Amino acid sequence: MLSKKTKYAIKALVAMGKNMDKPPMQISKIAELEKIPKKFLEQILLDLRNAGYLYSKKGAGGGYSLNKDPKDIYLVNILRITDGPIAMVPCASLNFYHRCDECHQEHTCGIRDVFVEVRDATLKILSETSVADIIQRETSLINL
Repeated sequence: MLSKKTKYAIKALVAMGKNMDKPPMQISKIAELEKIPKKFLEQILLDLRNAGYLYSKKGAGGGYSLNKDPKDIYLVNILRITDGPIAMVPCASLNFYHRCDECHQEHTCGIRDVFVEVRDATLKILSETSVADIIQRETSLINL
């Protein structure tokens, strides 16, 4: 299940992506627009800034803006920043691998085999979907 932290991060990035040609967005404005608790959003935006996805400006006219083009911000990276592993079981993870304590022979484990497939399918979708794609989907859904 997608955590609130990840969902809020994506929502904030989409809001800033729609605001690309305008001044930086204040945290309070993003929080209000996207119905995200302000304190929680502050930490999420700090994590995204530290990862190089956001630019922050202090003072009058300050706020947050994207540091990258929305088409270059892929969901797979955001998910890893906010939640860590993509895989649902540690033995199927590429970046956060950990052998399962209860597994005797990993290479013959049917559970692991299935969840490697789930991981691969999930990675394919998340690696090919950007913030710009989310914005485009929202526009298309509005116009239905």
